[in-house]
Amino acid sequence: MATILVVDDELGIRGLLSEILSDEGHTVELAENASAARAARERVRPDLVLLDIWMPDVDGITLLKEWSGAGLLTMPVIMMSGHGTIDTAVEATKHGAMAFLEKPITLQKLLRAVEQALARNAPRPPAPPPMPSWARGTDTVFAAPMPALAPLSSHVGLSAHSGPAPEQLFHLDRPLREARDAFEKSYFEFHLAKENGSMTRVAEKTGLERTHLYRKLKQLGVDISRNKRTA
Repeated sequence: MATILVVDDELGIRGLLSEILSDEGHTVELAENASAARAARERVRPDLVLLDIWMPDVDGITLLKEWSGAGLLTMPVIMMSGHGTIDTAVEATKHGAMAFLEKPITLQKLLRAVEQALARNAPRPPAPPPMPSWARGTDTVFAAPMPALAPLSSHVGLSAHSGPAPEQLFHLDRPLREARDAFEKSYFEFHLAKENGSMTRVAEKTGLERTHLYRKLKQLGVDISRNKRTA
């Protein structure tokens, strides 16, 4: 939520706007004239200012020009008036006002103007990092590295050419579910071959409970008996 400064010489208007904006979750600061508005702006650095045009000492347009000329217009300003004209609205916009509300201000117009002003003033999210080169093409092949392992021939019960290799290629130009299933199938086939078809050791290695592991292998179409025969 935001901190909103309401500047109006009418007590009733200040009270009404404060009640509405507070109910919306905003923090509201009040000022009855330009002097109080200057002090409040310096003290709380508001996210938005609702500024009345007609005030007895310094009018809202003059205060707006003052802030603009001094480089203090770091927040959006919405002008308010019960006797505004098109020329007044144009002048206010020229000097940095974001919107102009005519009194009596309806609840819907007030909340919409506040929402739009705060949204426009919100910090923009950082730009996403550039897409890696391997993800730009539609026919990209992704090499999925596996942890460094000793040669397959050094494992008991495995020949130098049995079981899947520790590094394989996966085509990314396919639906996510298909790509994920292909990777998981190769992953479990590799560990089954590495552990000589021992479901207990594969369950420990992959961190899956045995029943879940059996279900997963069946779902992926992994031939468990083939790994046992190979062992």
